[in-house]
Amino acid sequence: MKRLAACWLLPLFCIALPAQPLRVQLKGAKVAMPLEEYVAAVLAGEASTFQSDEALKAMAIAARTYAIHFRGRHAAEGYDLCATTHCQRVDPAAVTARLSAAAEETAGTLLWFEGKPAMAAYSRDCGGVSETGAAVWTGLHAPYLRSHPDPTCARAPWQWSGTAAEISAALARSKLRAPAALSHIEVSQRTASGRAMELTLAGAGERVRISATSFRFAIGRAFGFNTLRSDLWELAASGGRWTFAGTGDGHGAGLCQHGADQMGAQGKRYREILAFYYPGTQLGITAKGLEWRRMAGETITLMTTRPDRDRATLALAEGQLRRIAEQTGWNAPPRIEVRIYPDIATFRNATGEPGWVAARAAGRRIHMQPAARESAIRHELLHVFVEAQAAAKLPVWFREGLVEFLDRPAAAGAGSVVDADLQQTGDAGRAHRAYASAARRVAALVQRYGKATVLSWLKSGLPADVAPA
Repeated sequence: MKRLAACWLLPLFCIALPAQPLRVQLKGAKVAMPLEEYVAAVLAGEASTFQSDEALKAMAIAARTYAIHFRGRHAAEGYDLCATTHCQRVDPAAVTARLSAAAEETAGTLLWFEGKPAMAAYSRDCGGVSETGAAVWTGLHAPYLRSHPDPTCARAPWQWSGTAAEISAALARSKLRAPAALSHIEVSQRTASGRAMELTLAGAGERVRISATSFRFAIGRAFGFNTLRSDLWELAASGGRWTFAGTGDGHGAGLCQHGADQMGAQGKRYREILAFYYPGTQLGITAKGLEWRRMAGETITLMTTRPDRDRATLALAEGQLRRIAEQTGWNAPPRIEVRIYPDIATFRNATGEPGWVAARAAGRRIHMQPAARESAIRHELLHVFVEAQAAAKLPVWFREGLVEFLDRPAAAGAGSVVDADLQQTGDAGRAHRAYASAARRVAALVQRYGKATVLSWLKSGLPADVAPA
C-alpha cells in the first residue's frame, strides 16, 4: 500500500496514512469502507447488469466521484454516506472479481471540474435525451450536466395508468396537496429536455400546482417505482383513468447507464463514455481544471496556481532540502514535487484530508495548503527522505517518531504506540497523543543505542527486541 504523510496545522504533526475510508451506514451499522471496496460495492448495487467492461470502468469513476463529492452528507448522523439510492446503493455481498477489477483498474481516478470533484450524477435510462443538472437540482452549477440527445440509449417505453381515487390517495400518503375531487391533470411546464417539470391538478373549482418529480415519487411510494419511471412522459385520459406513457428511468441527468453500456458494446473506451456524458470535466487522481504553473528549482519542482504568492516557498524548500541532506548524510531523493493548492477546499478535495491538516506527502510529491509554514515544508521533506530510505514493513510509529526526532527531538520516554492511532484523521487529540508517544519512544532508542545505530535501522529493519510498539 502506498504510504502517505500528512501534517497537522495545530499543533504541527505528521502521519503515515493510507487513503481514508468512507463511513457508510449499512444495515443499521456504521461501517468503515476503504474507497475502492466501496466503489466495488456500489457497482454491485447499481451496475451489476453491465455487459461492457469499459462501461463498468466509466461507472466506477462516476460512482467514486459522486461519493467524494457528497462525502459527509450524513455527517450530522455520524457517517459519510448511506447505502440506499439517496446516496448510492451499496451491496458488498454481491461484489464479484469483475466488479472489484473495475474499481482497482480505475483506482483513485475522479472527474474534476474547476479543481473540484464533479457532481457525477447518473441514472438508469435517460430515455434518449439527457436532462440538465439545474432542472433536477435547483441552483446547481454544473455546466457539464447538460441536455443532449443520446443515440445509444435504448429508449425502452413504459406505461402506467391510475384512477383519480388512486392518484389522490397516493398524493395524500406523501402529504402532498391535491384538489378534493381530482378531475383534470395537465403538464403546465416542461424542461428543455421535454420532461414534465410542473403539473396542474384541477377539480371542484380548485387548481393546484405540483412538482412533477414530487408527483412521480408519490406514485412510486404508493404503487412501486416501476410505475412512473421518469418525468419524460405524455398523458392521455380515457374511461376514468389517466395513462402515462413514457421512456427513461430516473432523473436522466449525467451518465445514462443503458446508453453507457451500449457505447461500451460499440467499442468506446471509458474515457470516451465519460467525455460524452460529462463534457467539460477532466479525469485525474488529483485536482484538474486548475491552471497549474511549473516553477523549477535545483532539485525541487513547485506546482502552483499563484506563482507570485508561492515563489518564496520554492527557495525555502530548496534550503530545507540541503539542510536535511547535511543533517542525515543521505542523498536528496530526485524529482521532488511540491504542489500548493489555491485554497483549503481544493486541498481537501484533492487529498481527502480534513481542513486541519496542513500538508501531505505521497511518495515524492508534497501537497500543501496555501497557509502552510516553513516548518511544514521541512516536516514533509523529512518524510520524503525517510520514506525513500525505509525498509518494507517498518512500523509506522518508528518512521513517524524518527521524523519527529530529526525535526525537533523530544525528551526520551517510555510508552506504547498503536499504528492505528497514527493512521487515523478523525480524532486530532488521539493523533496528537500517538505522535508524542512515538517521538518519546524513538528518542529513548537514540539515547540507548546512539543516533547512527537507530538511523541504520531505517534500512535494515528494527531488531526483534525493539520491534513491538
